[in-house]
Amino acid sequence: MDNNFKDKTVIITGGSEGVGAATAKKFARLGANLVLVARNKKNLDAMAEALRPLTKVMVVPMDVSDSDACVSLLRKTQFEFGAVHVLVNNAGYHRRGSVANVPAADIGRMIDVNLRAPLVLAALAIPYLKEAGGGAIINVASLAGRVPLAGAATYSASKFGLRAFTFALGDELAGSRIKVAAVSPGPIDTGFIMDNIDDVTDVTFSQPLSTAEQVADEIVKLCVNKQRERSMPPASGFLTTLGYLVPRSMKMLRPFLIEKGQRVKRKLKAEMRARQAKQD
Repeated sequence: MDNNFKDKTVIITGGSEGVGAATAKKFARLGANLVLVARNKKNLDAMAEALRPLTKVMVVPMDVSDSDACVSLLRKTQFEFGAVHVLVNNAGYHRRGSVANVPAADIGRMIDVNLRAPLVLAALAIPYLKEAGGGAIINVASLAGRVPLAGAATYSASKFGLRAFTFALGDELAGSRIKVAAVSPGPIDTGFIMDNIDDVTDVTFSQPLSTAEQVADEIVKLCVNKQRERSMPPASGFLTTLGYLVPRSMKMLRPFLIEKGQRVKRKLKAEMRARQAKQD
């Protein structure tokens, strides 16, 4: 796929806020047609209204874990814009806590949204991408999918699976002109973690925060470069690789990382309280 996204069609799940919204804005500025997917129609409509001065936007309110809705999504996109060029599997769900304390329904939903839905959508998108002459499937994974994260075991498992799928599918589609890649960010300064900061594991905040815009930039780059995965920040990617290859190293570092994360979390909470006080 070339660097020109003008009039190309991009599907973004979780497209109404956070990384999805930032990615939509990025592609809109590049002239791509957008298909924004999320459950909240009100938020989708607000995002579409903001972007329509820049490009064509279709919104599809749906639950990505509904396979029939996924089939309909691809058909609607093809009918509306005539082709599908990029699929960004960004929608995510996280119910934090130890496995014993997370309801079974939430464990299942994490797997459905974070793993099963991207697999189903990717499989459904392949014929459309081939018909378009090529394109890209970009999966939003996580550093939690590179090294096991206690306190987020199911989430970590879902992102491990998504990374494995990304690499395997990339090999399957080698030579097809369909690029498959994953971005694996650490903590991102969005409501996904900041709205529930007390429930987020301390070790998570030992790593630098990325912005949604930084992740969006990497998603766009992955559509056209030769990388299979982009870890963010790079130093954190190196750390998780070390932890995966030498598990003992992560056990040794964990107390230090937890302590650092606790300090950062206290600072972030203080900043949030200060902002709230100014607003009040």
